[in-house]
Amino acid sequence: MPRHSEHRKLPYTARQIYDLVADVARYPEFLPWTAAARIRKVEPLPGRSEGAEVMEADLVISFKVFRERFGSRVTLLPSEGRIETDYLDGPFRYLHSTWDIRDRPEGGCEVRFHVDFEFRNALLQKIIGVVFDEAMRRVVGAFERRARALYGEG
Repeated sequence: MPRHSEHRKLPYTARQIYDLVADVARYPEFLPWTAAARIRKVEPLPGRSEGAEVMEADLVISFKVFRERFGSRVTLLPSEGRIETDYLDGPFRYLHSTWDIRDRPEGGCEVRFHVDFEFRNALLQKIIGVVFDEAMRRVVGAFERRARALYGEG
């Protein structure tokens, strides 16, 4: 059960980082190992804050000989600065991730990212376990580089 958490202070607004993370369709442009993305549907999330939506999306992950598609449900809560992702279908036993993004009083924002998952395939789980922390650092770093490319140095 690999788990990984990151905490970063970035020189961008919370809304800028939120919008970047919520733009799942563009992940193949900058995220390592992400070969394709497809948005299945987006619907309003009734009973939640204004602008809350649920998105179903497919990502194709490609790493060496491994290539898998997985579906996820992404809950977008912009007024809370929160994005939650839960597994729908594919090679995982389960997957859950959260992004919490808040403006800082002194400027910039604070980002907390957490992911927890398990593959169905024990061999794949073992292989990923060896490189997991480094892979997650690269993924979070890719979001930071994308923010610099989109918004400048902050």
